[in-house]
Amino acid sequence: MTVRVPTPAALRDTAADLGLSLSESDVQSFIGLMKGHIDAYNVVDALPDYLPEIKYPRTPGRLPSTEENRHNAWYVKTDIHGAPRGLLSGKSVAIKDNVMVAGVPMMNGASILEGYVPDIDATLVTRLLDAGARIAGKSHCEYYCLTGNSHTGSKGPVHNPHRMGYSAGGSSSGSAVVVALGEVDMAIGGDQGGSIRMPAAYSGVVGLKPTFGLVPYTGIMPIEPTVDHAGPMTRTVRDAALMLQVIAGPDGFDARQDVGRSVPAYSEQLDGGVEGMKIAVVTEGFGWPNSEPDVDQRVRNAAELFQSLGATVREVSIPMHRLGISLWGPIAIDGLTHTMMWGDAYGASRNDLYVTGLMDHQRRWRERADELSESTKLFTLVGTYVRRRHGLRYYGKAMNLMRQLRAAYDAVLAKYDLLLMPTVPLKATRLPAVDASREEYMQRAHEMLGNCAPFNSTHHPSISLPCGFSDGLPVGLMLSGRHWDEATLLRAAHSFEQAGGFEFGQSSGGRKRKETI
Repeated sequence: MTVRVPTPAALRDTAADLGLSLSESDVQSFIGLMKGHIDAYNVVDALPDYLPEIKYPRTPGRLPSTEENRHNAWYVKTDIHGAPRGLLSGKSVAIKDNVMVAGVPMMNGASILEGYVPDIDATLVTRLLDAGARIAGKSHCEYYCLTGNSHTGSKGPVHNPHRMGYSAGGSSSGSAVVVALGEVDMAIGGDQGGSIRMPAAYSGVVGLKPTFGLVPYTGIMPIEPTVDHAGPMTRTVRDAALMLQVIAGPDGFDARQDVGRSVPAYSEQLDGGVEGMKIAVVTEGFGWPNSEPDVDQRVRNAAELFQSLGATVREVSIPMHRLGISLWGPIAIDGLTHTMMWGDAYGASRNDLYVTGLMDHQRRWRERADELSESTKLFTLVGTYVRRRHGLRYYGKAMNLMRQLRAAYDAVLAKYDLLLMPTVPLKATRLPAVDASREEYMQRAHEMLGNCAPFNSTHHPSISLPCGFSDGLPVGLMLSGRHWDEATLLRAAHSFEQAGGFEFGQSSGGRKRKETI
């Protein structure tokens, strides 16, 4: 394709969009002045793109049969083998379908993108293969990854691994399910408002959102650059540590990363227990209007297990935690509207690796907007409406206030090693019926974000762990820690797992002293 010099009519239309009044002589003048600049666009167009090379052979894969995909968790099945030896030798991995695997279809849950085939492997895909993993396929995710439930993908709902007809959580819905069912050893998830941790909680697996920038986001479809995270989803804490050890570290493309930061050997730092650790049970993480009493109680019982293992456990109040979801809202909505929608998935002013093939496909939403999920329609309407009337002032103010929330968490983490609360306030819910109202659709899509989303903008590492079942459905416990201190987070999680915490549910007695920060 080439960029053409505008006709007078096209330039007048462009000027009208900008609110410019141009005379006929102005139109002719600007057309003449634009020619040289448009030549530069066409020089760029004529050059071959500069993208990373693909290291490992593969085929496009195949669509799974109904029999092997009863929970609708898989999009494409593959069999891509990496290096013969490495830290993940013998491990099978599912890749969330917002992550690029070269030559394998990717649709990010969205009909708009169906037919798109990436040119590159995401950095973390290359790293998994370099470590000896085998990629078993692409797992379904929610439409553009914009919901915490599992009913919005264009290929239909993803069902909970423990109960058909119930949510698996989102947006990394398929990744959680294939791990929980034992169909792979581990999976990649993505997390912008809890999309690793929420499906981990609903499906009963381990889900880790690392510190912002620890894992490169190169080759993953963005939503909003300041909240985008990728990380492990596994059945065991040890596998989460192994996977993080492989995918973490600067890649030279993602400008959000700390280029001087080394990656610890997380899998070698799991032992040692929690004796001497201090854990803050955050009061405001419990008792939301939609909290289920059994969920809150299971998580409090789990806190008592940490205490029995030698940790000091105290209840701590962080009042601003309850504001976190409201602060995250303008950041996420304005950011995704500006970046993912009007910015063709990437936006501008970022010194990252741009995948122009994805940008070309994503731009098509403008002609096919009626196909968008109800969540995408709502967020794009809100973001576009607010921006046209108020610009980005609320994005900016929310970002300022989010630093205040970050300081509130950090004040507690200066005295405690970890924060503890429920991952989500409720257990998996029934999937909405096909004819459900838009109101029910949206309620189910976003009712569980309150505890998870704030940490996407304050950038603290956060992990969801299973802490037993209630009424046959998993309950999730969330631990959050200091920036870059995944080692402590994983050590505490491993200790909890080894003590039987994943099946823990009975009170061990004892009360915790409360303090307010």
